[in-house]
Amino acid sequence: MKVAFVFPGQGSQYLGMGRELYKSSSAAKKLFDEANEILDYPITDIMFEGSEEELKTTKITQPAVFINAYIRYTISGNRIPDAVAGHSLGEFTALAAAEVLSFEDALLLVYDRAMAMQDACDMEDGTMAAIMGLEDSVVEDICSSISELVVPANYNCPGQLVISGSLRGVSQAVEKAKVMGAKRALQLNVGGAFHSPLMEPAQTQLAESIEETDFSTPVCPIYQNYTGKAHSDPSEIKENLLKQLTAPVRWTQSVQQMVEDGLTDIIEVDGRVLIGMIRRIERELKTETL
Repeated sequence: MKVAFVFPGQGSQYLGMGRELYKSSSAAKKLFDEANEILDYPITDIMFEGSEEELKTTKITQPAVFINAYIRYTISGNRIPDAVAGHSLGEFTALAAAEVLSFEDALLLVYDRAMAMQDACDMEDGTMAAIMGLEDSVVEDICSSISELVVPANYNCPGQLVISGSLRGVSQAVEKAKVMGAKRALQLNVGGAFHSPLMEPAQTQLAESIEETDFSTPVCPIYQNYTGKAHSDPSEIKENLLKQLTAPVRWTQSVQQMVEDGLTDIIEVDGRVLIGMIRRIERELKTETL
């Protein structure tokens, strides 16, 4: 049996995240305390006791999700996986799990990424929307038919594609998707147009941090969002990680490739969102082979 561990991204946070882990495991407590020292502020106070409003702030959410997932993975005693992957932000957790990045370096990059993305959001208003029940190609055609900026952002699973762009572009695409028969087409409560050209300032800002960070050869391949394929070369991993900010998350393609590569057991760490997408992708693949 070949096993892949996958890690969730922004949106998987929850009130009290990590609190019971901190209380029940000395190894976890040590890592949570280390995270506070690395960031130079007590992020665990917000993770354990903060409000929903505090927790969904980008500069808190991204480090918090990374910290919680990485610590759960680390103390679980899992064997070295045959592969790893992460959805958007989760790709940083996957890189740390595969020993490409140290815990400290990964956390600092996640924080820099969060701040860079927040700065980009502050520069220009943007948003995202989820389109359900249409073929990916139909949603792609809708985006390309609109003169305002709107692009595919997250290929989550068959029948679920998130789009991203300007306020007007996303609004027009949502209305058009409804006309085209989408089961659901709704704007998301997010702070900006992630995984779109509006994140180019963040890409520029993050480039220096990534370039200055040491990336080691992974202990197992990592399936990256930018290509949807497995990578082991540190220079390729760096490049793909940076391009991820303005390009779509190819999660459907990543899981399809994992299955094709013989990864028979795909396990989500610290989350319940990705596994539903994965099961849907796997069902679709089985249907196609019948």
